[in-house]
Amino acid sequence: MVSLTPNPSYSLTIRMHVPNQTGMLAKVTHAIATAGGNLGDIDVVERCRNNVTRDVSVDAASAEHAEKIMQAVYALDNIEVVKVHDRTFKLHEGGKISMECKAPVRTQEDLAMAYTPGVGRVCTEIARHPERVYDLTIKSNTVAIITDGSAVLGLGNLGPAGALPVMEGKAMLFKEFAGLDGFPICLDTQDTDEIVETVKRIAPVFGGINLEDISAPRCFEIEARLQQELDIPIFHDDQHGTAIVSLAALVNGLKVVGKAIGDIKLVINGAGAAGLAMARLFKKAGVNHLTVCDSKGIIGQGRADLNSRKQEFVVDQSGTLADAMAGADVFMGVSAPGVVTVDMVKSMAKDPIVFAMANPVPEIQPELLDGIVAVMATGRSDYANQINNVLAFPGLLRGAIDCRAEAITTGMFLQAAHAIATLIPDTELRPDHIVPSVFDQRVALAVSAAVQQAARDAGVARN
Repeated sequence: MVSLTPNPSYSLTIRMHVPNQTGMLAKVTHAIATAGGNLGDIDVVERCRNNVTRDVSVDAASAEHAEKIMQAVYALDNIEVVKVHDRTFKLHEGGKISMECKAPVRTQEDLAMAYTPGVGRVCTEIARHPERVYDLTIKSNTVAIITDGSAVLGLGNLGPAGALPVMEGKAMLFKEFAGLDGFPICLDTQDTDEIVETVKRIAPVFGGINLEDISAPRCFEIEARLQQELDIPIFHDDQHGTAIVSLAALVNGLKVVGKAIGDIKLVINGAGAAGLAMARLFKKAGVNHLTVCDSKGIIGQGRADLNSRKQEFVVDQSGTLADAMAGADVFMGVSAPGVVTVDMVKSMAKDPIVFAMANPVPEIQPELLDGIVAVMATGRSDYANQINNVLAFPGLLRGAIDCRAEAITTGMFLQAAHAIATLIPDTELRPDHIVPSVFDQRVALAVSAAVQQAARDAGVARN
C-alpha cells in the first residue's frame, strides 16, 4: 500500500534554537525533508546575535512518522530543540467551542430585562402562544448533536467521552458554515429506548436534532422513532449527509464521462448506515443497476444472513466484491482500507469512476490509479474531490429549521444534492473538480434554499 500523504492531522510545531549562521536553517529543513516531513510555517520567535529561536511546523503521515522526523532533528549538531507540541492536540486543549452572550448585561436595567422580573413576561407569552418559542428563544437557531459514542469516525465504540471531540467539531462546523448553535450531547447509554426517551425530553430546547456516530442497526430505529415522535427535523448525518454529497459528486462525475445515471452499473461496498442510505437515495435519483456488497460479498439471493435492511437491496448476482466490480461504471466505498486492488478497477467499464471514501485510509490509494480511472474521489482533504459531509449538513439543518420543517424528507436530500452539484457549472467540471470546496460560502446558502423549497413542496414546512 502507498504511504499516506503527510497531512495536518499529524502536524507538529518544533521550537528550536538555531545558531545565527548561514546555512543552519537549511540543515534543519533538509533533515525534515529527508525524513519525509512536509514543511509548513517557519516563524522567528526571538533573534539575538548568536542564536535564532524558531517555530517550525511540519506535517507527518502518522504518529510513527512524526517520531521519525523528530529523531532526524534531534540528531543535528548545534540544534537545540526547546519543545515540541502536537498541533492537533494543541487545538483541542480546553475544548473547541464556548458559549457567549448576545446581549450585554452591564446595568441593573439590562438585568431586569434579560432576567427577573422582565423575563417573566416573555415566559408567559410563550406559554400562551407556544409557537413564539421560535421567536423569543434560542430554539430557532439550535441543533442538538446527539451521540452515544458507539461508532466514532470508524474508530469503533469509544463511549461518550471519547466521542466528545467529534461532537465539538460538529458544533464548530454548524456555526462556521451555517450560523447555527450546535450543542454536543454525548449520552452515557447505548440502549435504544433510553436514547429515544432522552432526546424527546430535551427536544423543547432545539430546532433540530443531528444524530452522529451511533452504530448500525440501532441508528436506523432511533432516527425513525424520533422522526415519528417529534415535530422537529431529525437528521442522521452518517447516513444522509454521506448520501447527499456522494450523489452530488456522482451527478457531476457522470457529466465528466458522458454517462446517464439510468444506464450505469454502480457498486457500493459497505452496507452500514452510510452505504444503505446511499443505495436508497441513488435509487430515488434514477440508478437502475445497483449492487451492494458487505464484508461477505454481494448482497444477493441465497444469503441467509441478511437483515431486513440489507434484504431491500438483494440482487440475482452472487460472489465477491471483485465479481461485483467487473464491468461496473462506478465504485463507491464506505468500508475498509485496502479492500480494492488495481486489477479490480481495471476490470471495470470504460472511463470508471471510483469514490474510495474510507477514512483515514481509503479502499485504494489514488496514486495507484493514475491513468486508470476517469474520476477519483476520497474522503480525505489532501486529495482532489473530497466527499465531505460538511457540504450538506450545515445548509440542510439551516434550511429545515428556518422553514420549521416537521420532518426531513427524501425530496430534501435529492434537492440538496442537486444544489451542491449545480454550484460547479458544466464549463468548469474536470476530473479533479466535481464537488465545490467545503469553504465555498455559496454551498450552505444553496442547500438551505433547496431544502426549504423541497419542504414546502412536500407540505412539511410550517413557516
